[in-house]
Amino acid sequence: MFRGVTNVTLDAKGRLAVPTRYRERLLERGGNNLVVTVDSGHILLLYPLPEWEQVEAKLNSLPTTNARARQLQRLLVGHATEVELDGAGRVLLPTPLREFAALDKRVVLIGQGNKFELWDDARWAAQREQWLKPDGDGTPLIAELESLNY
Repeated sequence: MFRGVTNVTLDAKGRLAVPTRYRERLLERGGNNLVVTVDSGHILLLYPLPEWEQVEAKLNSLPTTNARARQLQRLLVGHATEVELDGAGRVLLPTPLREFAALDKRVVLIGQGNKFELWDDARWAAQREQWLKPDGDGTPLIAELESLNY
């Protein structure tokens, strides 16, 4: 499981140095092969290849006659790009994906169980503050969360 929030820096070539504490788990889950793709909110998702293959299979099994399903397939599968963790523990993020997420130098890497989210530092800070407001974004909790005692 990947968890935690880590501030990282992209180098001039657009490489992200994966924190040491995650490298071993990434290697265990998929070797050096990862997949990066887009997500709503103009962020990127970073998966070990085997995890991504499971997500991709689910996306591809959705009915193509459903407009929303087709949109998700086009966005997530269409932008999915295989990347490799190099010997120094870095991943080169493709320029079009960096531009989509407005990633420049300061990036936040957020563990989300089977994947990571990559956020622009300023966007993450603003969104986090919004979520921490008493009413959050006004979205009601789903039934499964109403009973969660955390």
